[in-house]
Amino acid sequence: MSVIRTLARPMLASSFVLAGMDKLKNSEDTAQQLSPLLRKAAAALPFQADEKALARVIGGTQVGAGILFGLGKFSRLSAGVLTVVSLLNTFVEWRSADISSKEGREHRRTQLLKNLSLSGGALLASVDTAGKPGLAWRAEHLAADARRTTNKKIHKADKAVRRAVGHATGA
Repeated sequence: MSVIRTLARPMLASSFVLAGMDKLKNSEDTAQQLSPLLRKAAAALPFQADEKALARVIGGTQVGAGILFGLGKFSRLSAGVLTVVSLLNTFVEWRSADISSKEGREHRRTQLLKNLSLSGGALLASVDTAGKPGLAWRAEHLAADARRTTNKKIHKADKAVRRAVGHATGA
Protein backbone atom coordinates (compact mmCIF):
# COMPACT_ATOMS: atom_id res chain seq x y z
CA MET A 1 0.00 0.00 0.00
CA SER A 2 1.38 3.37 -0.92
CA VAL A 3 2.03 6.09 1.65
CA ILE A 4 -0.75 8.19 0.12
CA ARG A 5 -3.30 5.39 0.50
CA THR A 6 -2.07 4.67 4.03
CA LEU A 7 -2.76 8.28 4.99
CA ALA A 8 -5.78 9.04 2.82
CA ARG A 9 -7.99 6.07 3.70
CA PRO A 10 -8.19 6.75 7.44
CA MET A 11 -8.59 10.47 6.77
CA LEU A 12 -11.59 9.84 4.51
CA ALA A 13 -12.98 7.09 6.73
CA SER A 14 -12.88 9.18 9.91
CA SER A 15 -15.80 11.34 8.85
CA PHE A 16 -17.94 8.30 8.09
CA VAL A 17 -17.04 6.53 11.34
CA LEU A 18 -17.87 9.59 13.46
CA ALA A 19 -21.14 10.19 11.60
CA GLY A 20 -22.09 6.53 12.04
CA MET A 21 -21.31 6.64 15.76
CA ASP A 22 -23.47 9.75 16.04
CA LYS A 23 -26.30 7.90 14.29
CA LEU A 24 -25.95 5.01 16.74
CA LYS A 25 -25.92 7.30 19.79
CA ASN A 26 -28.85 9.36 18.56
CA SER A 27 -30.84 6.65 16.80
CA GLU A 28 -34.11 8.32 17.82
CA ASP A 29 -33.15 11.55 16.00
CA THR A 30 -31.75 9.58 13.08
CA ALA A 31 -34.97 7.59 12.78
CA GLN A 32 -37.01 10.79 12.85
CA GLN A 33 -34.82 12.44 10.20
CA LEU A 34 -34.85 9.34 7.98
CA SER A 35 -38.49 8.55 8.75
CA PRO A 36 -39.96 8.88 5.23
CA LEU A 37 -37.27 6.68 3.72
CA LEU A 38 -37.18 4.18 6.59
CA ARG A 39 -40.97 3.72 6.49
CA LYS A 40 -40.70 2.70 2.84
CA ALA A 41 -37.72 0.42 3.55
CA ALA A 42 -39.48 -1.22 6.51
CA ALA A 43 -42.56 -1.85 4.36
CA ALA A 44 -40.45 -3.51 1.66
CA LEU A 45 -38.75 -5.92 4.07
CA PRO A 46 -40.17 -9.44 4.42
CA PHE A 47 -40.02 -9.14 8.22
CA GLN A 48 -41.19 -6.61 10.79
CA ALA A 49 -38.61 -3.86 11.42
CA ASP A 50 -39.01 -0.55 13.16
CA GLU A 51 -37.47 2.72 12.03
CA LYS A 52 -35.20 3.00 15.08
CA ALA A 53 -33.68 -0.42 14.42
CA LEU A 54 -33.09 0.46 10.76
CA ALA A 55 -31.46 3.73 11.83
CA ARG A 56 -29.10 1.71 14.05
CA VAL A 57 -28.34 -0.66 11.18
CA ILE A 58 -27.44 2.30 8.94
CA GLY A 59 -25.23 3.79 11.67
CA GLY A 60 -23.57 0.43 12.36
CA THR A 61 -23.03 -0.17 8.66
CA GLN A 62 -21.42 3.23 8.34
CA VAL A 63 -19.11 2.61 11.31
CA GLY A 64 -18.18 -0.89 10.14
CA ALA A 65 -17.56 0.08 6.53
CA GLY A 66 -15.60 3.16 7.66
CA ILE A 67 -13.35 1.10 9.93
CA LEU A 68 -12.74 -1.53 7.24
CA PHE A 69 -11.99 1.16 4.69
CA GLY A 70 -9.67 3.01 7.07
CA LEU A 71 -7.75 -0.21 7.72
CA GLY A 72 -7.57 -1.02 4.01
CA LYS A 73 -9.60 -4.24 4.37
CA PHE A 74 -12.18 -4.89 1.66
CA SER A 75 -11.51 -1.29 0.72
CA ARG A 76 -13.37 -1.26 -2.60
CA LEU A 77 -16.47 -2.91 -1.16
CA SER A 78 -16.47 -0.78 1.99
CA ALA A 79 -15.96 2.39 -0.07
CA GLY A 80 -18.93 1.40 -2.22
CA VAL A 81 -21.08 0.96 0.89
CA LEU A 82 -19.87 4.32 2.21
CA THR A 83 -20.78 5.95 -1.11
CA VAL A 84 -24.35 4.66 -0.90
CA VAL A 85 -24.73 5.69 2.75
CA SER A 86 -23.21 9.10 2.02
CA LEU A 87 -25.59 9.75 -0.86
CA LEU A 88 -28.51 8.71 1.33
CA ASN A 89 -27.34 11.12 4.04
CA THR A 90 -26.88 13.86 1.47
CA PHE A 91 -30.43 13.47 0.25
CA VAL A 92 -31.91 13.38 3.75
CA GLU A 93 -29.92 16.37 5.00
CA TRP A 94 -30.78 18.39 1.88
CA ARG A 95 -34.45 17.57 2.29
CA SER A 96 -34.67 18.32 6.01
CA ALA A 97 -32.49 21.44 6.14
CA ASP A 98 -33.90 24.71 7.46
CA ILE A 99 -34.12 27.14 4.54
CA SER A 100 -36.26 29.80 6.18
CA SER A 101 -33.31 32.20 6.51
CA LYS A 102 -30.34 33.20 4.39
CA GLU A 103 -27.95 31.54 6.88
CA GLY A 104 -30.01 28.36 6.72
CA ARG A 105 -29.80 28.28 2.93
CA GLU A 106 -26.04 28.92 3.03
CA HIS A 107 -25.60 26.15 5.60
CA ARG A 108 -27.69 23.81 3.43
CA ARG A 109 -25.49 24.56 0.41
CA THR A 110 -22.28 24.10 2.42
CA GLN A 111 -23.50 20.76 3.79
CA LEU A 112 -24.55 19.64 0.32
CA LEU A 113 -21.12 20.40 -1.12
CA LYS A 114 -19.36 18.72 1.81
CA ASN A 115 -21.50 15.60 1.50
CA LEU A 116 -21.10 15.45 -2.27
CA SER A 117 -17.33 15.80 -1.85
CA LEU A 118 -17.25 12.92 0.64
CA SER A 119 -19.44 10.84 -1.67
CA GLY A 120 -17.10 11.58 -4.57
CA GLY A 121 -14.05 10.60 -2.54
CA ALA A 122 -15.69 7.35 -1.48
CA LEU A 123 -16.80 6.68 -5.06
CA LEU A 124 -13.24 7.15 -6.34
CA ALA A 125 -11.97 4.86 -3.61
CA SER A 126 -14.52 2.21 -4.61
CA VAL A 127 -12.86 1.85 -8.01
CA ASP A 128 -9.27 2.20 -6.80
CA THR A 129 -7.35 -0.99 -7.53
CA ALA A 130 -4.24 0.09 -5.60
CA GLY A 131 -2.19 -0.07 -8.78
CA LYS A 132 -3.21 -3.65 -9.52
CA PRO A 133 -5.35 -4.55 -12.50
CA GLY A 134 -9.05 -5.04 -11.81
CA LEU A 135 -11.17 -7.97 -12.94
CA ALA A 136 -12.43 -6.18 -16.04
CA TRP A 137 -8.87 -5.39 -17.20
CA ARG A 138 -7.76 -8.97 -16.51
CA ALA A 139 -10.71 -10.45 -18.41
CA GLU A 140 -10.15 -8.13 -21.37
CA HIS A 141 -6.46 -9.00 -21.59
CA LEU A 142 -7.11 -12.71 -21.08
CA ALA A 143 -9.54 -12.63 -24.02
CA ALA A 144 -7.01 -10.72 -26.17
CA ASP A 145 -4.28 -13.25 -25.32
CA ALA A 146 -6.63 -16.11 -26.17
CA ARG A 147 -7.46 -14.50 -29.54
CA ARG A 148 -3.77 -14.06 -30.39
CA THR A 149 -2.95 -17.64 -29.41
CA THR A 150 -5.91 -18.99 -31.37
CA ASN A 151 -5.01 -16.93 -34.45
CA LYS A 152 -1.42 -18.23 -34.33
CA LYS A 153 -2.61 -21.83 -34.05
CA ILE A 154 -5.08 -21.36 -36.92
CA HIS A 155 -2.35 -19.78 -39.08
CA LYS A 156 0.03 -22.71 -38.36
CA ALA A 157 -2.69 -25.25 -39.08
CA ASP A 158 -3.57 -23.47 -42.33
CA LYS A 159 0.07 -23.55 -43.44
CA ALA A 160 0.35 -27.25 -42.60
CA VAL A 161 -2.84 -28.09 -44.50
CA ARG A 162 -1.71 -26.09 -47.55
CA ARG A 163 1.67 -27.84 -47.50
CA ALA A 164 0.01 -31.24 -47.19
CA VAL A 165 -2.38 -30.45 -50.07
CA GLY A 166 0.56 -29.17 -52.15
CA HIS A 167 2.51 -32.41 -51.56
CA ALA A 168 -0.54 -34.56 -52.29
CA THR A 169 -1.27 -32.83 -55.60
CA GLY A 170 2.38 -32.86 -56.61
CA ALA A 171 2.78 -29.12 -56.75
